[in-house]
Amino acid sequence: MKNYLNFENDIKDLEGELEKLKDPYNQGGLSEVDTNKISKTQEELDKKLREIYSSLDPWQTTLVARHEDRPKSKFFIDNLFEDFISLAGDRYYGEDKSVITGFAKFNGQSVLVIGQEKGENLESRIERNFGMMRPEGYRKTIRLMELADKFNIPIISFIDTPGAYPGVGAEERGQAEAIAKSIECCMKLKVPTIAIVIGEGGSGGAIALASSSKVIMLENAIYSVISPEGCATILWRDPKKMLDAARAMKLSAQDLLNLKVVDEIIPEPLGGAHRDRNLILSFVRESIAKNLKIFQEMTADEILDQRKNKFLKIGRSKGFISNPENLSSLENKRNILEQFSIKDKKNIYLIVGLILFLFMLLIVFL
Repeated sequence: MKNYLNFENDIKDLEGELEKLKDPYNQGGLSEVDTNKISKTQEELDKKLREIYSSLDPWQTTLVARHEDRPKSKFFIDNLFEDFISLAGDRYYGEDKSVITGFAKFNGQSVLVIGQEKGENLESRIERNFGMMRPEGYRKTIRLMELADKFNIPIISFIDTPGAYPGVGAEERGQAEAIAKSIECCMKLKVPTIAIVIGEGGSGGAIALASSSKVIMLENAIYSVISPEGCATILWRDPKKMLDAARAMKLSAQDLLNLKVVDEIIPEPLGGAHRDRNLILSFVRESIAKNLKIFQEMTADEILDQRKNKFLKIGRSKGFISNPENLSSLENKRNILEQFSIKDKKNIYLIVGLILFLFMLLIVFL
Protein backbone atom coordinates (compact mmCIF):
# COMPACT_ATOMS: atom_id res chain seq x y z
CA MET A 1 0.00 0.00 0.00
CA LYS A 2 1.36 3.40 -1.02
CA ASN A 3 1.78 6.18 1.49
CA TYR A 4 0.49 9.58 0.35
CA LEU A 5 1.29 12.99 1.81
CA ASN A 6 -1.48 15.43 2.74
CA PHE A 7 -0.99 17.49 -0.43
CA GLU A 8 -1.14 14.44 -2.73
CA ASN A 9 -4.91 13.75 -2.65
CA ASP A 10 -5.33 14.42 -6.38
CA ILE A 11 -2.41 12.14 -7.14
CA LYS A 12 -3.90 9.43 -4.93
CA ASP A 13 -7.24 9.60 -6.80
CA LEU A 14 -5.60 9.45 -10.23
CA GLU A 15 -3.34 6.53 -9.28
CA GLY A 16 -6.35 4.68 -7.81
CA GLU A 17 -8.27 5.20 -11.04
CA LEU A 18 -5.28 4.04 -13.07
CA GLU A 19 -4.93 0.84 -11.05
CA LYS A 20 -8.63 0.04 -11.56
CA LEU A 21 -8.30 0.51 -15.31
CA LYS A 22 -5.27 -1.79 -15.41
CA ASP A 23 -6.81 -4.44 -13.15
CA PRO A 24 -7.32 -7.59 -15.30
CA TYR A 25 -9.93 -9.02 -12.90
CA ASN A 26 -12.39 -6.17 -13.51
CA GLN A 27 -12.76 -6.85 -17.20
CA GLY A 28 -12.35 -9.47 -19.86
CA GLY A 29 -9.30 -7.92 -21.45
CA LEU A 30 -8.31 -4.39 -22.37
CA SER A 31 -10.22 -2.84 -25.27
CA GLU A 32 -8.99 0.08 -27.35
CA VAL A 33 -11.26 2.37 -25.34
CA ASP A 34 -9.70 1.13 -22.08
CA THR A 35 -6.20 1.63 -23.49
CA ASN A 36 -7.06 5.20 -24.44
CA LYS A 37 -8.45 5.83 -20.95
CA ILE A 38 -5.26 4.48 -19.40
CA SER A 39 -3.10 6.73 -21.59
CA LYS A 40 -5.24 9.76 -20.82
CA THR A 41 -5.24 9.07 -17.07
CA GLN A 42 -1.46 8.55 -17.09
CA GLU A 43 -1.00 11.89 -18.84
CA GLU A 44 -3.21 13.58 -16.24
CA LEU A 45 -1.21 11.93 -13.44
CA ASP A 46 2.14 13.06 -14.88
CA LYS A 47 0.78 16.57 -15.34
CA LYS A 48 -0.48 16.69 -11.74
CA LEU A 49 2.80 15.35 -10.38
CA ARG A 50 4.74 17.95 -12.38
CA GLU A 51 2.41 20.71 -11.23
CA ILE A 52 2.64 19.82 -7.52
CA TYR A 53 6.33 18.92 -7.29
CA SER A 54 7.52 21.93 -9.28
CA SER A 55 6.07 24.30 -6.69
CA LEU A 56 6.65 22.62 -3.32
CA ASP A 57 6.95 25.02 -0.40
CA PRO A 58 9.73 24.37 2.18
CA TRP A 59 7.39 22.52 4.56
CA GLN A 60 6.11 20.23 1.80
CA THR A 61 9.74 19.56 0.83
CA THR A 62 10.36 18.57 4.45
CA LEU A 63 7.48 16.09 4.30
CA VAL A 64 8.86 14.58 1.08
CA ALA A 65 12.33 14.30 2.67
CA ARG A 66 10.74 12.35 5.56
CA HIS A 67 8.55 10.14 3.35
CA GLU A 68 8.26 6.58 4.69
CA ASP A 69 8.95 5.02 1.28
CA ARG A 70 11.95 7.21 0.45
CA PRO A 71 15.05 5.10 -0.34
CA LYS A 72 17.31 4.86 2.71
CA SER A 73 21.07 4.46 3.10
CA LYS A 74 20.90 0.65 3.15
CA PHE A 75 19.20 0.66 -0.26
CA PHE A 76 21.99 2.77 -1.78
CA ILE A 77 24.73 0.74 -0.09
CA ASP A 78 23.25 -2.58 -1.25
CA ASN A 79 22.81 -1.43 -4.87
CA LEU A 80 25.71 0.96 -5.55
CA PHE A 81 28.65 -0.92 -4.04
CA GLU A 82 30.24 -4.33 -4.40
CA ASP A 83 31.92 -6.55 -1.81
CA PHE A 84 30.63 -4.47 1.09
CA ILE A 85 32.15 -5.59 4.40
CA SER A 86 30.25 -4.25 7.39
CA LEU A 87 32.35 -3.21 10.39
CA ALA A 88 30.98 -2.58 13.87
CA GLY A 89 31.91 -1.17 17.25
CA ASP A 90 33.73 1.90 18.51
CA ARG A 91 36.25 -0.05 20.68
CA TYR A 92 35.09 1.99 23.70
CA TYR A 93 31.47 1.17 24.49
CA GLY A 94 29.56 -0.79 21.87
CA GLU A 95 27.82 -0.90 18.50
CA ASP A 96 25.40 1.73 17.16
CA LYS A 97 23.03 0.28 14.56
CA SER A 98 21.76 3.71 13.48
CA VAL A 99 24.83 3.99 11.24
CA ILE A 100 26.02 1.36 8.73
CA THR A 101 29.77 1.42 8.07
CA GLY A 102 32.20 -0.66 6.09
CA PHE A 103 34.61 -0.91 3.19
CA ALA A 104 33.43 -1.73 -0.33
CA LYS A 105 34.23 -1.33 -4.02
CA PHE A 106 32.73 1.36 -6.26
CA ASN A 107 33.54 0.89 -9.96
CA GLY A 108 36.51 -1.23 -8.89
CA GLN A 109 37.86 1.40 -6.47
CA SER A 110 38.06 0.78 -2.71
CA VAL A 111 35.93 3.18 -0.66
CA LEU A 112 34.74 3.56 2.91
CA VAL A 113 30.95 3.77 3.06
CA ILE A 114 29.06 5.40 5.95
CA GLY A 115 25.25 5.49 5.97
CA GLN A 116 22.88 6.85 8.59
CA GLU A 117 19.97 4.41 8.52
CA LYS A 118 16.42 5.09 9.77
CA GLY A 119 14.99 1.63 9.03
CA GLU A 120 12.23 0.41 6.72
CA ASN A 121 9.56 -0.74 9.21
CA LEU A 122 8.67 -0.20 12.85
CA GLU A 123 10.87 -3.03 14.13
CA SER A 124 13.95 -1.93 12.19
CA ARG A 125 13.32 1.73 13.01
CA ILE A 126 13.36 0.99 16.72
CA GLU A 127 16.51 -1.11 16.27
CA ARG A 128 18.15 1.70 14.25
CA ASN A 129 16.91 4.36 16.70
CA PHE A 130 15.22 6.19 13.77
CA GLY A 131 18.63 7.17 12.40
CA MET A 132 19.64 9.14 15.50
CA MET A 133 23.26 8.29 16.26
CA ARG A 134 24.70 7.89 19.76
CA PRO A 135 28.30 8.75 20.79
CA GLU A 136 29.48 5.22 20.03
CA GLY A 137 28.21 5.65 16.46
CA TYR A 138 30.29 8.77 15.90
CA ARG A 139 33.32 7.17 17.54
CA LYS A 140 32.91 4.16 15.25
CA THR A 141 32.91 6.40 12.17
CA ILE A 142 35.94 8.32 13.47
CA ARG A 143 37.84 5.04 13.90
CA LEU A 144 37.05 3.98 10.34
CA MET A 145 37.65 7.41 8.77
CA GLU A 146 41.13 7.50 10.31
CA LEU A 147 41.75 3.99 8.98
CA ALA A 148 40.62 5.02 5.48
CA ASP A 149 42.86 8.09 5.67
CA LYS A 150 45.83 5.89 6.61
CA PHE A 151 45.36 3.70 3.52
CA ASN A 152 44.34 6.54 1.14
CA ILE A 153 40.77 5.31 0.64
CA PRO A 154 38.01 7.81 -0.35
CA ILE A 155 34.99 8.15 1.96
CA ILE A 156 31.35 8.29 0.86
CA SER A 157 28.67 9.18 3.43
CA PHE A 158 24.88 9.04 3.14
CA ILE A 159 23.22 11.56 5.46
CA ASP A 160 19.70 10.87 6.69
CA THR A 161 18.94 11.76 10.30
CA PRO A 162 16.59 14.06 12.25
CA GLY A 163 19.57 14.76 14.52
CA ALA A 164 21.87 13.16 17.07
CA TYR A 165 20.15 11.17 19.82
CA PRO A 166 19.38 13.53 22.76
CA GLY A 167 18.86 10.86 25.43
CA VAL A 168 20.35 10.96 28.93
CA GLY A 169 22.60 7.97 28.26
CA ALA A 170 24.02 9.57 25.13
CA GLU A 171 24.76 12.80 26.99
CA GLU A 172 26.42 10.87 29.83
CA ARG A 173 28.69 9.14 27.32
CA GLY A 174 29.78 12.44 25.72
CA GLN A 175 27.47 13.13 22.77
CA ALA A 176 28.67 16.71 22.17
CA GLU A 177 32.34 15.72 22.42
CA ALA A 178 31.83 12.82 20.00
CA ILE A 179 30.17 15.12 17.42
CA ALA A 180 32.93 17.72 17.79
CA LYS A 181 35.63 15.06 17.36
CA SER A 182 33.85 13.71 14.28
CA ILE A 183 33.76 17.17 12.67
CA GLU A 184 37.45 17.65 13.53
CA CYS A 185 38.29 14.27 12.02
CA CYS A 186 36.36 15.04 8.81
CA MET A 187 38.13 18.37 8.37
CA LYS A 188 41.68 17.01 8.75
CA LEU A 189 41.34 14.02 6.41
CA LYS A 190 43.64 13.99 3.38
CA VAL A 191 41.45 11.73 1.27
CA PRO A 192 38.42 12.78 -0.83
CA THR A 193 35.17 12.78 1.14
CA ILE A 194 31.70 12.95 -0.42
CA ALA A 195 28.56 13.44 1.67
CA ILE A 196 25.13 12.96 0.08
CA VAL A 197 22.06 14.21 1.95
CA ILE A 198 19.41 11.72 0.82
CA GLY A 199 16.60 12.68 3.23
CA GLU A 200 16.90 14.72 6.40
CA GLY A 201 20.17 16.40 7.28
CA GLY A 202 19.40 17.45 10.82
CA SER A 203 21.60 19.51 13.14
CA GLY A 204 24.99 18.37 14.44
CA GLY A 205 23.92 14.79 13.82
CA ALA A 206 24.35 15.49 10.11
CA ILE A 207 27.24 17.98 10.06
CA ALA A 208 29.34 15.51 12.09
CA LEU A 209 29.63 13.42 8.91
CA ALA A 210 28.90 16.06 6.25
CA SER A 211 32.01 18.19 6.76
CA SER A 212 33.17 16.86 3.41
CA SER A 213 35.10 17.81 0.29
CA LYS A 214 31.80 17.70 -1.61
CA VAL A 215 28.38 18.09 -0.01
CA ILE A 216 25.60 16.92 -2.32
CA MET A 217 21.82 16.91 -1.81
CA LEU A 218 18.97 15.09 -3.47
CA GLU A 219 16.48 17.54 -4.94
CA ASN A 220 13.84 17.04 -2.24
CA ALA A 221 16.18 16.55 0.73
CA ILE A 222 16.57 19.08 3.55
CA TYR A 223 19.63 20.21 5.52
CA SER A 224 19.29 22.47 8.56
CA VAL A 225 20.51 23.25 12.06
CA ILE A 226 17.14 22.33 13.61
CA SER A 227 13.80 20.90 12.52
CA PRO A 228 11.09 23.38 11.41
CA GLU A 229 8.91 22.29 14.34
CA GLY A 230 11.75 22.87 16.81
CA CYS A 231 12.53 26.27 15.32
CA ALA A 232 8.87 27.34 15.45
CA THR A 233 8.60 26.21 19.08
CA ILE A 234 11.65 28.24 20.09
CA LEU A 235 10.89 31.42 18.11
CA TRP A 236 7.08 31.61 18.27
CA ARG A 237 6.22 29.15 21.07
CA ASP A 238 3.99 27.48 18.50
CA PRO A 239 5.07 24.32 16.63
CA LYS A 240 2.21 24.87 14.15
CA LYS A 241 4.19 27.73 12.59
CA MET A 242 6.56 25.23 10.99
CA LEU A 243 5.84 26.60 7.49
CA ASP A 244 7.08 30.06 8.52
CA ALA A 245 10.09 28.45 10.17
CA ALA A 246 10.85 26.27 7.14
CA ARG A 247 10.74 29.31 4.85
CA ALA A 248 13.04 31.34 7.10
CA MET A 249 15.57 28.55 7.59
CA LYS A 250 16.50 28.13 3.89
CA LEU A 251 16.66 24.35 4.31
CA SER A 252 15.85 23.26 0.75
CA ALA A 253 18.51 22.09 -1.70
CA GLN A 254 18.15 25.06 -4.06
CA ASP A 255 18.41 27.61 -1.24
CA LEU A 256 21.51 25.93 0.13
CA LEU A 257 23.10 25.73 -3.32
CA ASN A 258 22.54 29.47 -3.74
CA LEU A 259 24.19 30.06 -0.35
CA LYS A 260 27.07 27.75 -1.42
CA VAL A 261 26.53 25.53 1.62
CA VAL A 262 26.17 22.54 -0.74
CA ASP A 263 28.00 21.90 -3.99
CA GLU A 264 25.52 20.00 -6.13
CA ILE A 265 21.88 18.93 -6.39
CA ILE A 266 20.98 15.48 -7.71
CA PRO A 267 17.62 15.64 -9.54
CA GLU A 268 14.89 13.26 -8.41
CA PRO A 269 12.33 11.36 -10.52
CA LEU A 270 8.98 13.07 -11.03
CA GLY A 271 7.08 12.83 -7.73
CA GLY A 272 10.12 12.14 -5.54
CA ALA A 273 12.88 9.56 -5.20
CA HIS A 274 10.48 6.93 -3.84
CA ARG A 275 8.53 6.77 -7.13
CA ASP A 276 11.42 5.45 -9.22
CA ARG A 277 14.21 3.90 -7.17
CA ASN A 278 16.16 2.65 -10.17
CA LEU A 279 16.34 6.10 -11.70
CA ILE A 280 17.51 7.83 -8.50
CA LEU A 281 20.08 5.04 -8.09
CA SER A 282 21.43 5.84 -11.55
CA PHE A 283 21.63 9.57 -10.77
CA VAL A 284 23.48 8.99 -7.49
CA ARG A 285 25.92 6.54 -9.10
CA GLU A 286 26.72 9.07 -11.82
CA SER A 287 27.28 11.86 -9.28
CA ILE A 288 29.62 9.79 -7.09
CA ALA A 289 31.69 8.68 -10.10
CA LYS A 290 31.96 12.25 -11.39
CA ASN A 291 33.04 13.68 -8.04
CA LEU A 292 35.56 10.95 -7.26
CA LYS A 293 37.16 11.64 -10.63
CA ILE A 294 37.69 15.33 -9.68
CA PHE A 295 40.09 14.33 -6.90
CA GLN A 296 42.11 11.72 -8.78
CA GLU A 297 44.77 14.19 -9.91
CA MET A 298 44.96 16.08 -6.60
CA THR A 299 47.61 15.54 -3.93
CA ALA A 300 46.73 14.89 -0.29
CA ASP A 301 47.60 18.47 0.69
CA GLU A 302 45.52 19.88 -2.18
CA ILE A 303 42.53 17.79 -1.06
CA LEU A 304 42.89 19.09 2.50
CA ASP A 305 43.23 22.72 1.35
CA GLN A 306 40.22 22.40 -0.97
CA ARG A 307 38.01 21.25 1.91
CA LYS A 308 39.34 23.88 4.29
CA ASN A 309 38.85 26.71 1.78
CA LYS A 310 35.37 25.47 0.91
CA PHE A 311 34.12 25.85 4.48
CA LEU A 312 36.02 29.07 5.18
CA LYS A 313 34.33 30.71 2.19
CA ILE A 314 30.79 30.01 3.42
CA GLY A 315 29.17 33.24 4.59
CA ARG A 316 32.22 35.43 3.94
CA SER A 317 32.35 38.46 1.66
CA LYS A 318 35.43 39.83 -0.08
CA GLY A 319 35.49 42.85 2.26
CA PHE A 320 36.76 40.80 5.20
CA ILE A 321 39.55 38.84 3.57
CA SER A 322 42.66 39.70 1.61
CA ASN A 323 42.55 36.73 -0.77
CA PRO A 324 39.11 35.09 -1.17
CA GLU A 325 40.46 32.36 -3.43
CA ASN A 326 42.87 30.93 -0.87
CA LEU A 327 41.79 30.97 2.74
CA SER A 328 44.05 28.19 4.05
CA SER A 329 46.04 30.73 6.09
CA LEU A 330 43.17 33.06 6.92
CA GLU A 331 44.23 36.09 8.98
CA ASN A 332 42.30 39.06 10.27
CA LYS A 333 43.26 42.38 8.73
CA ARG A 334 45.16 44.51 11.26
CA ASN A 335 44.62 48.22 11.55
CA ILE A 336 47.56 50.65 11.66
CA LEU A 337 47.56 51.14 15.46
CA GLU A 338 47.93 47.38 16.08
CA GLN A 339 51.44 47.59 14.61
CA PHE A 340 52.68 49.77 17.48
CA SER A 341 53.56 48.87 21.04
CA ILE A 342 51.52 50.12 24.04
CA LYS A 343 54.13 52.80 24.81
CA ASP A 344 54.08 54.05 21.20
CA LYS A 345 50.28 54.14 21.25
CA LYS A 346 50.29 56.34 24.38
CA ASN A 347 52.67 58.80 22.74
CA ILE A 348 50.50 58.91 19.61
CA TYR A 349 47.37 59.57 21.68
CA LEU A 350 49.20 62.36 23.60
CA ILE A 351 50.38 64.09 20.44
CA VAL A 352 46.93 63.86 18.81
CA GLY A 353 45.36 65.28 21.99
CA LEU A 354 47.77 68.25 22.08
CA ILE A 355 47.11 69.02 18.42
CA LEU A 356 43.35 69.01 19.03
CA PHE A 357 43.79 71.26 22.10
CA LEU A 358 45.87 73.82 20.17
CA PHE A 359 43.40 73.73 17.32
CA MET A 360 40.53 74.54 19.72
CA LEU A 361 42.53 77.44 21.24
CA LEU A 362 43.07 78.92 17.79
CA ILE A 363 39.35 78.73 17.10
CA VAL A 364 38.51 80.49 20.40
CA PHE A 365 40.97 83.39 20.05
CA LEU A 366 40.56 83.95 16.34
